[in-house]
Amino acid sequence: MKTLYTAKTPNGRKVTTFLEELGHDYELRALSISKSEPKESWFVRINPNGRIPAFVDDAEGPPLVVFESGAILVHLAEEAGRFLPTDRRGRARVMSWLMLQMSGIGPMMGQAGSFKHGAVPNDAMVTRFVTESRRLFEVLERGLEGESHLAGELSIADFATYPWVAAREFYGVDASGLPNLARWTASMAARPSIAKGMLVPNESHYANRAWLDAMRGRG
Repeated sequence: MKTLYTAKTPNGRKVTTFLEELGHDYELRALSISKSEPKESWFVRINPNGRIPAFVDDAEGPPLVVFESGAILVHLAEEAGRFLPTDRRGRARVMSWLMLQMSGIGPMMGQAGSFKHGAVPNDAMVTRFVTESRRLFEVLERGLEGESHLAGELSIADFATYPWVAAREFYGVDASGLPNLARWTASMAARPSIAKGMLVPNESHYANRAWLDAMRGRG
């Protein structure tokens, strides 16, 4: 009885790719951001921030609710005992790269996308946030020097970062001249779990949403 509320965004796909990697069975409930569905009262009771993703696990006892994509990844990794080291040094290394994505790459690319594709595009702000996003890609490039993954071994830091790097063309961020990042991106894209999770949610999830009326009926 694990339920993921999500949408077709890099933040959402951090979690779907990781769930696929773990092989979890879960119910997926797709929300439309363009229709402001995450702002509806029933969902705000699940996630007070009114944003996807949110994860609900009611398999044992009262429902356990986790919101914010990074928190969901940490929760799932700790539950599975995989992709997040338990030793202090290993955990600190993974968490450092995870927080770089959470506090830097995601917000900067998100702002670039907002100003690039918004109702009133703003070229100056696009340039500002694209430039900073490119700088952060160069940080990834340095971190991947001699490493197969961001924290050495495959971890939640990679699952958090990959969907944003994969969506770079939409956000207008140039990744040319970064061979380590290109190598890492290709290796992540080749994982079956990544390939599957990057296609979730799909149109079938939006076509069958009787559950949404039920949730709205609860107020």
